[in-house]
Amino acid sequence: MTESGMNDTPMNDDAPAGGDDARVSGGGESQPGPVVLDGGDRRCVQLLIELRRLVTDLPSGTVVHLIATDPAAPIDLPAWCHLTGHHYLGPVPGNDRPTYAVSVQADARRTDPQAPWHSTPS
Repeated sequence: MTESGMNDTPMNDDAPAGGDDARVSGGGESQPGPVVLDGGDRRCVQLLIELRRLVTDLPSGTVVHLIATDPAAPIDLPAWCHLTGHHYLGPVPGNDRPTYAVSVQADARRTDPQAPWHSTPS
């Protein structure tokens, strides 16, 4: 448990050594609200891989808050949402670190698990 009382679960047990592990919290039945993917200082490429993996298991309408300090995030995230069909909701104000909101959509297009910026046949 963290100080906020949320369980932080590593997103990827086989993440590269030396990088910050992306963390996921919130969004469960006992904790309403957005699912938070804390990407730390990871590059946007890795964040999109983690985000793609995360949204695959979330119900439509779930809001994900992606914390990303990579300066490419405000460009790459809306582009990825446009490619996939998930809804980019924009920056989330009032946070210490840059945070962006995405709404998961059931009819989103599939992407390659290791290269989520490439669509795959349905």
